[in-house]
Amino acid sequence: MTAERTSSAEAGATAASGTTATSGTTTGVTTSSGPALEYRPGRWIANWDAENKDQWETIGRPIARRNLNWSIFAEFLGFVVWQLWSIVVVQLPAAGFTFSTSEIFWLISMPSLVGATLRIPYTFMVPRFGGRNWTIVSAMLLLLPSAGLALCVSNPETPFGTMLLVAALAGFGGGNFASSMANITFFYPAREKGWALGLNAAGGNLGAAVAQLAVPIVITLLAAGTVNLPMAGLMWIPLILLAAFGAWKNMDNLTSAKGDVAGSLAALKEPHLWIMALLYIGTFGSFIGFAGVFPKLIKDYFPAFSSIGVGTVALSLAFLGPLVGSLARPYGGRMADRMGGARMTVTAFASMAVITLTMIWTLPLKNFWLFLALFLMLFTASGFGNGATYRMIPVIFATSSRAAKSGASTVATQRLASSALGLVSAIGAYGGFVIPQVLNASNTASGSYTPAFYGFVGAYVLMLTVCWACYIRNANRNAMGHV
Repeated sequence: MTAERTSSAEAGATAASGTTATSGTTTGVTTSSGPALEYRPGRWIANWDAENKDQWETIGRPIARRNLNWSIFAEFLGFVVWQLWSIVVVQLPAAGFTFSTSEIFWLISMPSLVGATLRIPYTFMVPRFGGRNWTIVSAMLLLLPSAGLALCVSNPETPFGTMLLVAALAGFGGGNFASSMANITFFYPAREKGWALGLNAAGGNLGAAVAQLAVPIVITLLAAGTVNLPMAGLMWIPLILLAAFGAWKNMDNLTSAKGDVAGSLAALKEPHLWIMALLYIGTFGSFIGFAGVFPKLIKDYFPAFSSIGVGTVALSLAFLGPLVGSLARPYGGRMADRMGGARMTVTAFASMAVITLTMIWTLPLKNFWLFLALFLMLFTASGFGNGATYRMIPVIFATSSRAAKSGASTVATQRLASSALGLVSAIGAYGGFVIPQVLNASNTASGSYTPAFYGFVGAYVLMLTVCWACYIRNANRNAMGHV
């Protein structure tokens, strides 16, 4: 189907190609049902309706896929920047820094604290400025923590307070997730949201894995007998600029992507939001929290192993955790589409509890490979849980929220779900702060991380019980259906 452009430069462009008008004219694309899709100045698209099968199958899917691809790339770099300090702190002693264990944990957890908090305002940015426009801005903001890290770690005399402030700037990368996910949920129909949101989140989550793989190698190979820590930040700047340019050139804004403070306040009044936030702390919070501390846990539990190989390159094995967790996430969403998110989430929490207990009980064996295998299983279970839990939110708000039960329109419940997605992602991300701080408190009080891990097991059992009670046992009574 062909999109008629009044701009002479773009007349005859096909809608299926995904190109949109950038001139000062308004153009339209007509489908056999529903209002015409209109292209407006500034790459704004009006009359978008992903639930309109004719529009979706003819011109909608290619546009949505193109926006998803660039959203994934920008979010990927956000996760890279968000996780940089988890790798850098392990290398600080080799660069001449002398920080205490407690200070190291603060440098690990501060990006998560700030990133989780930024996810709340970031949720409102897509409706306010447009998904494409905000992707450009949020990508450019990543230049601050990247360049700041390079400057800080180049001088061992940099005060801890300055290091902590720059680590906080890395929270910009964590905020990207909320706006990216809120944006993509408007592009896809309900029947495909689980897979699309899973891909978007997994692509972003992969940033943590790639950063933990690439940074130790780059900073070691470019230095003779030491570490070139500034490269940990500088190496990402060209890619950040590419992401901003790609978003400017290829992404779109949707006029239908509406949301406001009132909508989020309404979401906050929904009991389901708080239940899902608790569950997401357990799934995504575990993923991002353990991703942050995994390099340090390897170094603390197996100091001899972490020093083998080419300097600190062996610590790159930590990337395997975020990698398997990221790859598992879209499949958690897809399985939730087929089997129900609640069942998948309960299964994930049960697996995480059993795996964590097994890891605790086998630590006395001092077997690194067993430790690594169990942690990879833990990351995988959290990844499946991430996809399943996040998929539950739009379904719950569309069928069982107060707005849905009161007869609100589909558009209204979609907007409510979008607000909920951002808020839940913000609350869940605080797990990235809580897990390092709980481990730090456990180590300070007892000289061991074991009490903290037992606490995590208890939390998983609690969350499993809550999910089962709210979304499986009472599913029929609450008319939730296939949640």
